[in-house]
Amino acid sequence: MKFSEMKYVRPDMDNIRSVAEKIALAIENADSAEKARAAYDEFSAAADNFSTMFNLSMIRHTIDTTDKFYDEETEFFDENMPILTDLAQNITKKLAESRFRPELEKIYGSLMFKNIDISIKAFSPEIITEMQEENRLTTEYQKLIASAQIPFNNETVTLSRLTPYKQSPDENLRHAAWDAESGFFTEHKTELDEIFDRLTMLRDRMARKMGYKDFVELGYYRMMRNDYNRDDIASFRDMVIKYFVPAAERVFKAQAERTGCPYPLKYSDTQLFSPKGNAKPTGTAEDILAAGKKFYTELSPESAEFINFMFDNELMDVLSRDKKAAGGYCTEIADYKSPFIFANFNGTAGDVEVITHEAGHAFAGYTARDIYPSDNRSPTMESCEIHSMSMEFFAWKWAESFFGADADKFRCQHLSSALKFIPYGTMVDHFQHIVYENPTLTPEERHAEWRRLTGIYMPWIDLDGSPFYGEGKAWQRQLHIYENPFYYIDYCLAQTASLQFWALMQEDFKGAWEKYMRLVRCGGTKTYRELLAVAGFPSPFEGDTLKNVAEAAEKWLSEHDFKE
Repeated sequence: MKFSEMKYVRPDMDNIRSVAEKIALAIENADSAEKARAAYDEFSAAADNFSTMFNLSMIRHTIDTTDKFYDEETEFFDENMPILTDLAQNITKKLAESRFRPELEKIYGSLMFKNIDISIKAFSPEIITEMQEENRLTTEYQKLIASAQIPFNNETVTLSRLTPYKQSPDENLRHAAWDAESGFFTEHKTELDEIFDRLTMLRDRMARKMGYKDFVELGYYRMMRNDYNRDDIASFRDMVIKYFVPAAERVFKAQAERTGCPYPLKYSDTQLFSPKGNAKPTGTAEDILAAGKKFYTELSPESAEFINFMFDNELMDVLSRDKKAAGGYCTEIADYKSPFIFANFNGTAGDVEVITHEAGHAFAGYTARDIYPSDNRSPTMESCEIHSMSMEFFAWKWAESFFGADADKFRCQHLSSALKFIPYGTMVDHFQHIVYENPTLTPEERHAEWRRLTGIYMPWIDLDGSPFYGEGKAWQRQLHIYENPFYYIDYCLAQTASLQFWALMQEDFKGAWEKYMRLVRCGGTKTYRELLAVAGFPSPFEGDTLKNVAEAAEKWLSEHDFKE
């Protein structure tokens, strides 16, 4: 069904409560595994319907954040999502406690029950009020960012539309664009500080109400960490500092030499990859979408079927417009077994990375759409990001379709960005650990911590003289920090896997695709480490994995060049 034809109906919470209570009772009183299963399957169908309505509302709200109808629906879900979580947990607890659990684990898989056990630790009815307030605050942040109307270069632009100017080879224009962006965030510094201050204290209060030492512990449960822990991430950070930071620093030094920008680099010079400008897609947004369709059509029969489904059913909204929420995402409209891609094209290489990255998520969702039950369709987020980040690299063979004469430049730019991203993404996670381990930090102290971490993870940055960025406030433009605490390290873990796929592609593209499909077809039936094993890759927590990945990327970059 086409997206425009998908009907939204506000869920009836009274009916949902009645159905949920009936299902919980049916599971509790079941006298066989089959009856418990039948009751839980009824719950899965109801949960899919609620998810469908939530995502239809969320998509239409982010497409136009000023739409009054969907603004009110967003408020409805902000208020009621925690209540639904409470009802759902009552059902899953009954399932986890069932005397038929051993038989049910054979039906559903033991990982689903492990995830249920974790989800029980992530929620308590006594924090519903705080969760409702958390939802309202993250919506407030989203609206604030979407409201940006920045006078620049004789026009008024959103933050997304400012991006091409931030990459301009014209030094004056580029620096002016960064100053304009800084001006928006500086103008709203009080609101940004207040929103995050309230979020931090709120999340800490939730954790302590549930008996946890700090929000880090609760945050890990909320992210469904079922395969690694706080100590593993601390070890990962140490290896990133040891192997990736020096490699990224050498890449940035080469970039500074190539572009003629002084080293260390100002924030406003970090995004300039080539003195003649960064790789740019050829043609219009429609041309990029056409090239994307060509890529997926030629990649494999599975991806061809997928991309035709997406185009035929209007399952993408990617053009940047006023009133549209910032960023990009892929979500699922469960009742229609349909992924949906949201993005903000802005004329940069990022547009191609969106049509490959977000469509990588969508392809994985489409591939797993019939896995039973729905709980097993999607893995945890670090594994979901393997789907998307690896798909970006599979598109390299079609770079000429997207970039024309800039194809080689794009490949170098893209691999450089992947290598340089891991230190930044790890720094975001480290910052969040500090913030939630020390929730009483003042805004000024948080900014000081970010500035200190910049010296560790991004030594190529010259912090002096940059408004907003140089003041240690750059984290405020990273929406994940406000909206999805502890999500960002998932990108780093996934990037290490995607770089292993990339390395294999250089030798055996067909074999790499076969391994990718084996991983994707597992859906959410395996953990992160297990999925890597399916692909034949070592975990980044083990041995010399990060060292080998960093060295392979840096070696390729040293051996390849592009025409300016």
